Amino acid sequence: MFSQFYVLGPRGDSIVFRSFRSELIRSTAETFFRHVRFWNGRAQEAPPVFNVDGVHYVWIKKSGLFFVLTTITNESPAEAIELLVRITRLFKDYCGVLTEESVRSNFTLIYELLDEIFDWGYPQTCSTESLKAFIFNDPAPVANAVPETRGGLKLPAVFSSASKTIQSSAVDKPITFRTRDRQKNQVFVDVFERLSLTFDSAGHVLNQAVDGTIQVKSYLGGNPELRLALNEDLVVLGDGSERPAHAGAHAVELDDCNFHECVRLSDWESQRVLTLVPPDGEFVAMNYRVTGEFRPPFRVFPFFELASPHKIELAIKVRADIPEANYGTNVVVLIPLPRTATSVVAELGNVPVPGSRDGGSGAPKDQVAEYDDKAKVLRWYIKRFDGAQEHLIRCRVTLSAAAGAAVRKEVGPISMHFEVPMYSASRLRVVYLRTATQQGYEMERWVRYLSRANSYVCRM
Repeated sequence: MFSQFYVLGPRGDSIVFRSFRSELIRSTAETFFRHVRFWNGRAQEAPPVFNVDGVHYVWIKKSGLFFVLTTITNESPAEAIELLVRITRLFKDYCGVLTEESVRSNFTLIYELLDEIFDWGYPQTCSTESLKAFIFNDPAPVANAVPETRGGLKLPAVFSSASKTIQSSAVDKPITFRTRDRQKNQVFVDVFERLSLTFDSAGHVLNQAVDGTIQVKSYLGGNPELRLALNEDLVVLGDGSERPAHAGAHAVELDDCNFHECVRLSDWESQRVLTLVPPDGEFVAMNYRVTGEFRPPFRVFPFFELASPHKIELAIKVRADIPEANYGTNVVVLIPLPRTATSVVAELGNVPVPGSRDGGSGAPKDQVAEYDDKAKVLRWYIKRFDGAQEHLIRCRVTLSAAAGAAVRKEVGPISMHFEVPMYSASRLRVVYLRTATQQGYEMERWVRYLSRANSYVCRM
C-alpha cells in the first residue's frame, strides 16, 4: 500500500497531490525534490528508489515532470515503478499529451482518475478500458508543447522549429468514449527502437544492443480484430527453437520478445502475424531485444594530439551509415574535456568558430558549437544529418597546467544523442495491418518508425 502520490513540476512546485492514508505530512514533497536535486549533497541524479527518515520514495520523470509514490511499508520497488509508468500512460490517454500544461488544465480529471486507481492506498486498476465506465469528466485538449531536448539538454534556438519526429495532432487526441466523437476510424502503430552502442577509438563496435517496442494507439469504433504482420524471415532466438530453414542469411534475429495480454499468437510461429483486438488507449503490443550485429546509424572517429604541454588538438568525425533517403535529426555530440581546460576554439567544417553560444558567423547554418566552461563539455549540435554524409569538428583546447600523455584519459568518452525517423536499425518491419473479420470496414492506418540513441558512446 502507498501513502501519497504527487506530481511535481520542473521547479519542484506541487501540481497534483493526493494523500491516501493521512500518515505522512505534505512536506515530503519538498524533502523529495531537495534530495533529487542534490543527492548526497551534490548536483547529481538520485536513484529511482531511496529512503529518507523512514519514508520510501519511488519516482520516475516524464516530460520534465516528477511522478512520485511514497510509502512507509516494504513495497516492491519494481511494482511501484511499473505502477507509475502505467499511471503516466493513463494520464496521456485521457489528456491527449503529457505535459505540465495538460496536467494543470485537467487536474479535476486527474483527481477523478486517482480516486479510481487507488482505494485507501491500494492500487486497483490502471486500465483505460476498465476505467472508461467510471470517468465522467471530459478532458481539456492541450497542444503538444514539449520542449525539444536530447539527452536532457534543451536544444539551442537554431533548433526551435518543429521536428518532423513529433507526433501528429491526430495521435495526441484524448481518448474519449462518446460515440459522437468517433468521426474517423484511425489506428497508429509506432516501432520505437532505442540503440545502445560502444565504439573504440578506431570506430569499431565493442558492444551493441537494440531495445524495441511496437506501440499501438487505437481510435477504432466497433472493436474490430486486427492482424499485424511482421517480417516473414523473423527469427526469435530466445524461445529455444531452431533457426527455420526458410530464414536466409539476412533474416531479422531477435534475442527475445514478449507481448501484450490482448495479443493472440495462433499465427505467430507459422506466419509471424499478431492477432489482437486493441483496447482503448495507448499500449505496447510487443517488446523485443536484439544483441546481434546490426548496422549502426552513425559511427564516431576521434583523433587526439598533444600539440604542446599546454595545448591539445581534437578532431571528431561523425559518419552517417544510414541510406541517403534517411536522415538523423537534432543530433547532439558531447565531448568532455580536461578539468584544466581554460579556452576552446572549435572549427565546424573548414571555418574557425570560437566556442561561444552564437557559434560564429561562419558556422554552417544547421550546426552550432557551444563550450560549457563550468561542466568542461563541448556540445556540438547538428539539426539535420543526412544519410551517407560526414561532418567534422576540430577543437584546439588550451590548458591551465602542463599535461603529459595521461591527459588523453581526461578527454571523453564522447557520447551522441539523435533520432532517425522512418528507420529501423534491427530491420524489423510491419508488412501489413488490416482487419481480420469485418468486411468493408474502413480505417486509416499509420505506421511509423523511429530509432533513437539510448547509450551511444565512443571511447578515446
